[in-house]
Amino acid sequence: MLTVSVVLVCLAASLLLMQFLGMQRKRRQLPPGPAPLPLFGNLLQMKFQIHHDILNQMASTYGNIFTLWLTSVPVVVLQGYQAVKEGMTAHAEEVAGRPLSRAFKFLTNGNGVMFSNGHLWKQQRRFGLLTMRKLGVGKQSQECQIQEEARHLVQYLRNTKGKPVDPTVPVTHAVSNVISALILGHRFSIEDKRFLRLVEAVDDISAFTNSISFYVHDRLPWIATCFLTRCKKALASIRTMRALLEEEIESHKEKTDGNQDFIGYYLDQMAKSKEDAGATYDKANLTQNVFDLFLAGTETTATTLRWALLYMVAYPDVQEKVHKELDAVLGSSRLICYTDRKNLPYTNAVIHEIQRYSNIVLIALPRYTVKDTELLGFPIPKDTIVLVNIDSILSDPEKWETPDQFNPGHFLDKDGNFVHREAFLPFSIGHRACMGELLARLELFIIFCTLMQAFTFTLPDGVKEVNTKFVFSTTMKPPPHQLCAIPR
Repeated sequence: MLTVSVVLVCLAASLLLMQFLGMQRKRRQLPPGPAPLPLFGNLLQMKFQIHHDILNQMASTYGNIFTLWLTSVPVVVLQGYQAVKEGMTAHAEEVAGRPLSRAFKFLTNGNGVMFSNGHLWKQQRRFGLLTMRKLGVGKQSQECQIQEEARHLVQYLRNTKGKPVDPTVPVTHAVSNVISALILGHRFSIEDKRFLRLVEAVDDISAFTNSISFYVHDRLPWIATCFLTRCKKALASIRTMRALLEEEIESHKEKTDGNQDFIGYYLDQMAKSKEDAGATYDKANLTQNVFDLFLAGTETTATTLRWALLYMVAYPDVQEKVHKELDAVLGSSRLICYTDRKNLPYTNAVIHEIQRYSNIVLIALPRYTVKDTELLGFPIPKDTIVLVNIDSILSDPEKWETPDQFNPGHFLDKDGNFVHREAFLPFSIGHRACMGELLARLELFIIFCTLMQAFTFTLPDGVKEVNTKFVFSTTMKPPPHQLCAIPR
């Protein structure tokens, strides 16, 4: 007589066998890749992380398009500039979706612009782009806001009187205030507890999205939310962030003098489209849009600026050349404008090389095929996850002369003029390219140049070496460090 335990073991074995056979059947229809294991797929080989080094190793074996498995879910990876360009532009509409996984629903409930799909995504993205233009992104009014935050940052660093300082909080404060003014209509003081809670929430959510907890939650959400610390912290941070943003939205509703910010424009649009059955403008999407914009508009730009300062310390000869060019073209006190980049080719090249070399987003947010398509000659069925390895583009040896070195010359011709490079794609490509690209470019140029105009950045006394090994997270952050801002 069979015992219950024997029956359960046989049942489990049968389910694993069925899963394995199903995976083998799908493998024959997809690009080549490493053989997956039942239950785990390739996660054991990947040490439960989608790491760029692992993807690069797989590409050396399987080519510039290959398939890996996250548990029983196939993921098609595009590697190198040519593969990414062809895959993301030749079939841009077909790969414009986002995966509908539990983990992404956990973050957004399918609302907003970052992880939504279909008509909702198109309408929210179109509204976001139009509203950012109305709010002056790319115009002088927006530059004035960035110049003001750069001025506050300079004053904060002056107050340190050249003593060692961790630049994380003041740099994050300056960047978050730019996006805060745009979407909330006001800035935060650096001591504001709400600001500190928002920054902490952003860090917790970002850490969660590239951790083992993220994958466990996708397959076993009950276990993850009950037992995994990082998942519980992320859930608490999501609630904290949403509560703070909902307070901002409610305060806007009480204003009678008009709201010239993103929330104000969105509330107006909600009122205008009440009778439109096809409209997707509601409070849930407003809250998630603000959430998405704050998350994306703070983390990436602040992290890039932190790398910028660290690289200036690591490469003092580069810092000296930037100082000389700024002094010769602008002097020591003139306000920096985005148009100045045309007369500052070396400084502009340095900023682009900082973005290329720091490569803070190694792997772009996943795409999803919304219909059957073809990528690089392989048929890809509908509902397949597609990953773009950004690292493989920004360090592609076929596109960069010295991909593993910090070299501003990548963006300069033989006469010292700035040159655009087609493989410079830190903001991704295709229909899901970063909608805040122009704002980020403005911030990076104006804040970096303003800081270089005001300071020489050095190591603290007694520190002999600069550690530039990144800390692996959603964005690749600099290691904990301090530097000294010496007034010029």
